[in-house]
Amino acid sequence: MRRLPIVTALIMAMALPSFAAKKVSGTTTLKDCQPANTPDNSKKNKTHQTFDLSFDAEGKNYTCRTPPNKSMNATDFVVGGSINYEVDGQKATIKTSEGKKVQCTVVRVQELGTAAAAPTGSAVPQ
Repeated sequence: MRRLPIVTALIMAMALPSFAAKKVSGTTTLKDCQPANTPDNSKKNKTHQTFDLSFDAEGKNYTCRTPPNKSMNATDFVVGGSINYEVDGQKATIKTSEGKKVQCTVVRVQELGTAAAAPTGSAVPQ
């Protein structure tokens, strides 16, 4: 009877990696870089402008948001420029060819080619 909890724990430990998020990395083009909020300029609240960066990777479109406690120079991340990305679960790291790097949190993932289908047929009754 003592072996049952040990065997159960061992089976769970072996199965856990199959549930873990897949790590994705490679090179792609930066699709978009947009501001995500307006920072509060009070002295008490030291927040920075956050940005949403979008890129395509392995058949999906990723959008990740920079943290409000870190600054980012938007001119370092040129839309259409080449980037190296690494996505590990909800964390992402984006690095430009010039060596500028930013860490962000994945806030949206979309399968490529799943845009809303346009209705077929005429909208005006005949």
